[in-house]
Amino acid sequence: MTPGPDTATAAGHAPAAADPYAGRPHLTRDHLLDLLAQMMRIRRFEDRCAELYTYQKIRGFLHLYDGEEAVAVGAMRALAPEDWVVATYREHGHALARGVSMNAVMAELYGKVEGCSRGRGGSMHFFDKRLNLLGGNAIVGGGLPLAVGVAQAARMRGEKTVAACFFGDGAVAEGTFHESLNLAALWDLPVLFICENNHYAMGTALQYTESEPEIAKKAAAYDMPAVTVDGMDVVAVEAAARHAAHAIRDGGGPQFIEASTYRFRAHSMFDAQLYREKDEIEQWRQKGPIVRLRDWLQNNGVLHDGDLAAIEAEIDAEIDAAVAFAEAGQWEPVEDLTRFVMSEKAATP
Repeated sequence: MTPGPDTATAAGHAPAAADPYAGRPHLTRDHLLDLLAQMMRIRRFEDRCAELYTYQKIRGFLHLYDGEEAVAVGAMRALAPEDWVVATYREHGHALARGVSMNAVMAELYGKVEGCSRGRGGSMHFFDKRLNLLGGNAIVGGGLPLAVGVAQAARMRGEKTVAACFFGDGAVAEGTFHESLNLAALWDLPVLFICENNHYAMGTALQYTESEPEIAKKAAAYDMPAVTVDGMDVVAVEAAARHAAHAIRDGGGPQFIEASTYRFRAHSMFDAQLYREKDEIEQWRQKGPIVRLRDWLQNNGVLHDGDLAAIEAEIDAEIDAAVAFAEAGQWEPVEDLTRFVMSEKAATP
């Protein structure tokens, strides 16, 4: 019998290499189904967002995560509630995977006060203090030094937390990338750097901008442990993130993960995608993270009749409720326009 996800695999007794999940951490059926559901939840939510954008319900910039879901879903499984998360402007998936309610995310995209940033941040600036989600950043590479600062603050407070920093391959060309890695390594800070390498910095392929396109190798310049993982394989991402987070908590200093992934949609809703062929996109879609896990679960008898339909129905109901919540939301009063420009003074005891 070929060992399935519920079968623990001991070292030296791994199943045949043809099994894509051979030698991975022990996984239960519920865990695997939840990984699939969370990726589907992000995908279907963003499909609705794209539709709402055409109706001008969502305005401004909209950067969709379609194709990259395995990175956020897998990595978040390695993080504890007290850990910190710094994301990019392509952050819908990170927010949902971290636990921000879909209602709050959709309301934010609508610009309503019920949104996670009171409608002031929009697609690129989600924030949730309760979940230690420090939000996205419209500046490429802007989150890297913030993660280093958060890690330093945690160190000064004596906390054993991890500051997880997501960024794209385009950020590697920024000075903040090198400055942040250098300082994190120099000070031995608890930062988990996660590069979501979708192989395009906006409309420019990586090989045209980087003399060394293997980004994980760049971490070696700062004497930082680094791995490259298949970012279309949610289990592989989770395993790598768990290993890295454990090393950080064990005092191993900063860790670096390069997740090789791909975005199926345009860079943003304004992108005509003249820089890549449709055949290339279709080839990547055939090995997308949702298709890959779904097919494996079906082929190994883990996905039962009705499971997929039930997951889809639950997700669609949640999306419909989130749209209704956002539609019924309120706009920020005009008289509050300048509120939060300066911090509000705490009440005197």
